[in-house]
Amino acid sequence: MRPLDGVRVLELSNYMAGPFCGMLLADLGADVIKVENPRGGDYGRALGPFPTGSSDGAGFLRMNRNKRSVALDLKGPPGREAFELLAHRADVLVENFRPGTMEDLGLGYALLSHDNPGLVYVAISGFGATGRRRDRPGLDIIVQAESGLMSITGEPDGDPVKVGVPIVDLSAGLYAALGAVSALRERDRTGRGTFLDLALLDTAVSLAVWESGVYFTTGDVPERLGSAHRVDAPYQAFRTADGYVVLGATSPRSWQAFVELLGIDELRREEWSTPEKRRTRVKELAVIIERATRQRPTETWYAALSQAGIPCGRIRGYDEVFTDEALAERGMLIDIPAPEHGTVRGLGSPLHFGSERAAIRRAAPRLGEHTREVLREIGYDDATIDVLARDEASPA
Repeated sequence: MRPLDGVRVLELSNYMAGPFCGMLLADLGADVIKVENPRGGDYGRALGPFPTGSSDGAGFLRMNRNKRSVALDLKGPPGREAFELLAHRADVLVENFRPGTMEDLGLGYALLSHDNPGLVYVAISGFGATGRRRDRPGLDIIVQAESGLMSITGEPDGDPVKVGVPIVDLSAGLYAALGAVSALRERDRTGRGTFLDLALLDTAVSLAVWESGVYFTTGDVPERLGSAHRVDAPYQAFRTADGYVVLGATSPRSWQAFVELLGIDELRREEWSTPEKRRTRVKELAVIIERATRQRPTETWYAALSQAGIPCGRIRGYDEVFTDEALAERGMLIDIPAPEHGTVRGLGSPLHFGSERAAIRRAAPRLGEHTREVLREIGYDDATIDVLARDEASPA
């Protein structure tokens, strides 16, 4: 038994936040039915690169595993009627349209929950279902800018840059999955579902744990620090003879071990003895440390720091990460089923339940691949499905 066996999820989502939430729930055993527009489906399908022989992009194939696809035109009565029947039997609905879109289709929470009081309805939008900004469109990069994330990312004297991965979309997907399973737990007690309103902006702002502590305590506006930590030191990347080494010698034990390893008498002074003192003079501290680290190559420092028990690492490219045997042993590098290829290499789930890992059971679906199968499950006969399919295939 998987944790979410028996839970049915309807996913009406495009691209990233909603599909990532759906993937997390599907990996845990939920039956995730991806409801897509027959004319193109999820926008992520069209984003390359494309594996040989596949019409769906490589990212889509990996983020939509373990799901079934149903193609329905929700703007037409037949498609809406089929969707209402699906929603009547669903436990969770996940959508990431602009606020009001589902209501305009006649498929909002008020209507669907009237027929299915236990429905957990997760609505993901850029700026939330309420408030003065509710009508603004919100993409990951827009929200990274508006939330303050871009103001603290990058080198102090450099241009603002976004986080390298779509951190807001992915974090929103994580929050959405957490919210969904929490609401299901609450439903176990009360018998009723709920409406979960999740904004990308709220998600991004919630990540500013250190930055909010600084601003609300001192009034100082957090700025870009490169790889340095907001309140601790040394905790950053340092130049070596041939690259960089990353280390965090912040605890009393690791700081003392680091000082002994470097053998720099200046760092034994009282003025460097606490994290607060070191952080106050972090630039000066970095200069002193780099005088030493520049004398040896990265691998030499990595070996010495590791032997001394000091947390450290190297800046690896994804060519190294995606061929890491230790990650493969942990189940993070796996072969995912793929319709045209048998399997494609991809990422596993970091969730382990005892000795059990979240299972990858099926390939990402082709657009509408499971329409007939799913509609049969809610009582449609083949003749009715054929009529619906003809309507769906007609030009808009």
